[in-house]
Amino acid sequence: MRILIISDTHGFVDPRIVAMAGRCEITVHAGDILDPGVLDKLRSHSEELVAVKGNNDVPEKWPRSGHRLLQQLPEQHTLDLPGGRLTVEHGHRIWDTRNYHLRLRRKHPGVRAIVYGHSHHQVCDTGETPWVLNPGAAGRVRTHGGPSCLVLHARKRRWCVDEHRFPVFGR
Repeated sequence: MRILIISDTHGFVDPRIVAMAGRCEITVHAGDILDPGVLDKLRSHSEELVAVKGNNDVPEKWPRSGHRLLQQLPEQHTLDLPGGRLTVEHGHRIWDTRNYHLRLRRKHPGVRAIVYGHSHHQVCDTGETPWVLNPGAAGRVRTHGGPSCLVLHARKRRWCVDEHRFPVFGR
């Protein structure tokens, strides 16, 4: 099973990442969506879409037409996948940035991997279980070298993660 993992679109999702959703069974968005159109684009390409709220997913920053959807977004979500469970949250409630991964692992000890966003920095910390994964930013805001995402390959016996980063348009 292939799971596309994205975060921090801030109202725009890169079309190259949307295309990747069509090659994955599940798309996971770790928050800071800011526009329901982002989820509509992903939903039109993905078999299943899971999204959580980020710290910027507040009524003041969303179009009024998306407020009902915004209210339905959870703070975190856990998926049962082949070989284990994956938990997703935005990560903005973990205040101790020096011990971010330690705190996330303590908060979610029974899962195989934790996905978070918020920092806009792509990270794959697979040195211990649970893994801690951050896809970086999939839009235009603070991409640190270009929009990025992760693809998790979840099999009963083995998981692996592919990191993707795209060049910034116009360069």
